[in-house]
Amino acid sequence: MQLEINADLAEMRAAVRRFTQDQLEPIAHEIDLTGEVPERTVPLLREHGYLGMRMPAEFGGGDFDLPTYCLVLEEFSRSHRIFTLMLDATSGLNPIAIARFGTRGQQERYLTGLCTGTLHASFALTEPDAGSDAQAIKTRAEPRGDGWVLDGRKHYISGAHLADVVLVMAVTDAKKRGRGGITAFLVDKNTPGFSVTRVDTTIGSDPIKLAELSFENCELSSASVLGEVGQGFKVAMESLTSGRMGVACSCVGAADRLLEMSAAYAKERYTFGKPLADRQAIQWMLADSATELATVRALVYETLRRIDAGEDVGSAASMCKLSASEMVGRVADRAVQIHGGMGLVRGFPVERFYRDVRHYRVGEGSSEIQRMMIAREVLR
Repeated sequence: MQLEINADLAEMRAAVRRFTQDQLEPIAHEIDLTGEVPERTVPLLREHGYLGMRMPAEFGGGDFDLPTYCLVLEEFSRSHRIFTLMLDATSGLNPIAIARFGTRGQQERYLTGLCTGTLHASFALTEPDAGSDAQAIKTRAEPRGDGWVLDGRKHYISGAHLADVVLVMAVTDAKKRGRGGITAFLVDKNTPGFSVTRVDTTIGSDPIKLAELSFENCELSSASVLGEVGQGFKVAMESLTSGRMGVACSCVGAADRLLEMSAAYAKERYTFGKPLADRQAIQWMLADSATELATVRALVYETLRRIDAGEDVGSAASMCKLSASEMVGRVADRAVQIHGGMGLVRGFPVERFYRDVRHYRVGEGSSEIQRMMIAREVLR
């Protein structure tokens, strides 16, 4: 079983971990105390080349491949989930979609800002009556003159309250829907008719928020269409494999840190004259977490190698996302149990990890959706 994606990344890992421990961990502690992300965070990530890692170099990106990006996500997730979201904002679905499908004008307008963290983007698909069933969305875009008029509502949109541009999926042909009837639009934050109507704080860390968006007679030019009319699903779906692998690696990193903290605490904490590490109940929890983590890591790394080699991995990315997100939840639960009262107290990393990793079983396609996709391939 290979425990590294490749030799070059094994060498790179040490440098990323030092940066995470020395530079990001103090910021993570500050975020826990204040509920806010310090202003110095984005410039720090930019200075060290972590923003826009997968974007074209001509727009300030790093032109890195998926395994390199995923390794950084894994290491950053050992500190705080907010850092992985900041990387995703500059190399995730929205920037990648604009880089792949955008016109030259759209690329020049948005990509440099997204790569440097001076612009923020968000992806708006989910609605009150349509989440995983994306074909059921009701937001509509009707042609008007040489442009479009957008009407509808989106909710649970990650970071949309801070977004300068939102990638919105809307129905442009009600009969075709997912088969050529959904179009992707780039909507700037100051566009008349577009408003953020609600912001929700999630179960995890305070800075990680979801927003509700409203579009009322929102007029867009034809230049707002990303890709071709009717090809919105293609725009979104082509980025999902890398998105799922990014989540899987983030789960691996978080689980690795939780296991590390649990083992250290088990050695330090004494009960009835013996360290917790001598108790069979604790040993079994540590053993189960270590085994599950090693198994998932092997699957994730092997899938990344196959993707990097240009192979069609089928449902393997869904398997990675499913197994990793379920695994880290179990590891986090055991970590809280091992830490006892300390695992329940705000201000200690274990408690925050426990809340934050719960997102992974829902975002980027829930566990149930991943199982459905895997089963479809099995039954094909």
